[in-house]
This record gives sequence, C-alpha cells and structure tokens, in this order.
Amino acid sequence: MKIALAQLDMGFENPPFAQNRCMEMMAEAAKQQADCIVFPEMTLTGFTMLPEQFGEQKENSPTVAFFRTEAIRHQLAVVFGVIFLENGAATNHSIVLDQNGNLLADYAKIHPFSYGAEAKHYIGGNKLAFCQLNDVSLSPFVCYDLRFPEIFQVASRHSHILTVIANWPAARAAHWKILLQARAIENQCFIIGVNRSGSDRTLTYSGDSMLVSPTGEILAQLTTPNALAVVEIHPEEAEAYRKEFPLKADRKEALYYSFFQSHLE
Repeated sequence: MKIALAQLDMGFENPPFAQNRCMEMMAEAAKQQADCIVFPEMTLTGFTMLPEQFGEQKENSPTVAFFRTEAIRHQLAVVFGVIFLENGAATNHSIVLDQNGNLLADYAKIHPFSYGAEAKHYIGGNKLAFCQLNDVSLSPFVCYDLRFPEIFQVASRHSHILTVIANWPAARAAHWKILLQARAIENQCFIIGVNRSGSDRTLTYSGDSMLVSPTGEILAQLTTPNALAVVEIHPEEAEAYRKEFPLKADRKEALYYSFFQSHLE
C-alpha cells in the first residue's frame, strides 16, 4: 500500500485557498500511484475557534463533497479533517473516504485541546472508529489525542494503521515526534502523523509529518511547507512483528483497569 503524507500550509480560515492546494497535492499523489493521501487536521480552515462560522452539517457537508469529488477523480482514498456542527455543538472530525468516495470512517476528536481553548468551542467525541482500507484495518485520530495512549491501545487491537492528523505547533514539535514513535512502538503498528505547516494568526507550525513503522523506524519525515511524500508500506509486517515479539499478550488490562478504579475513588 502506498501512503501519501500531505504536509499542507492551508493558510487560515480560507477554504477556497486550501482547496486549490489540496487538489494539487491529490493530483501529484495520484501521479505517484498512491493508494491513500492523508491531510492535516481541519484541512480547509486551519485550527479555527469559529465553528459557528466554519462548521458544517454532516449530512450536507461541502468539505466532504469536495473531497469525495477529488477522491473519485483521482481514484485515491483520502483522510482529512472537518468541523461538524449539530444543534449548536461543534465537533472536530477525521474522515476517511475510499477511492470511490464512500465514507469508511468518521471519528470525532475525543480530547479537545483545553490548553489552546479548543474545549471552549468544541465538545469531545466518545467513540473510536475502525475501517477497512484496501483490506487493511485503520483507525483515525486527531492531534491532541496523541497524548492519551489508552485509546491507541484499544484501537490497535483491531487496526494495523493509525492515522493522526494535526495542527501541532512548532513550540512542541519535539513532543510530536517522540510521541508518534512511542505510539508506534508500544502498539506495534504503523503510525501516520500528518501535521500542517506555515502559520495562522498566533502560531507557527514546523510540520514534521512522519510515517513510523511498528518497530519505531521513521520511514518518512517532512520539514518543508506543502511537502508530499509517498511511501510504500506492507501492513502485514505489523501482524508478523506482533507474532515475533508478542508484547500485547503480556498486557494486564484488567489489572490496569483496577488501578484506575481504585485510585479514582
């Protein structure tokens, strides 16, 4: 499977500008025969705190319609971010479409970033998402979720590829890179972390999008704006490595759960 990491400088709160850049990247990824392209969080808006202006109805989302059209045009599966607004409540999503524009997964970010005021404008989701992409199991996550390893452990029970789309500031770039590798190693899966580049009104972003193998090897890393890397991976390597080094078999999740229970009382 060939994965395209699309490190995008989408500007800020300017969807038409971002759409043009996404179209260029999808065309180039298709030219390089990628099977799937992964874009950053809030792909067409950047990390906006104006969901009442940029949020969309899930059933009639212009962003989903745009990426569906481009997925079909290029016969390219796509992972992207979008804001949904329902009954006045906004949620931050990662969507997975297949190459025919079919919805495979819809994940609402479980952990809004309270340090950056996201929790004042968005509510968190309460479900994991799973899908089959080209017969490979995949689960999507969003940005700040990366700091919460428990949900990755649950998802990696079923999925060999975990995607993390982000608007992760340059000031904490070291954390981003270390955590991506840690999540890959401890879950024995492929981690695809795609971050934005450029800047918005208050923050700069170094990108540092990465594809990390189940053993923690960095297979690709991007450091320039509007960069695209197409990397071929073999998802069956994750299952083979789990059999060779059965880390998950030694986990004691019932015991861990009892620790949580006893120390929360």
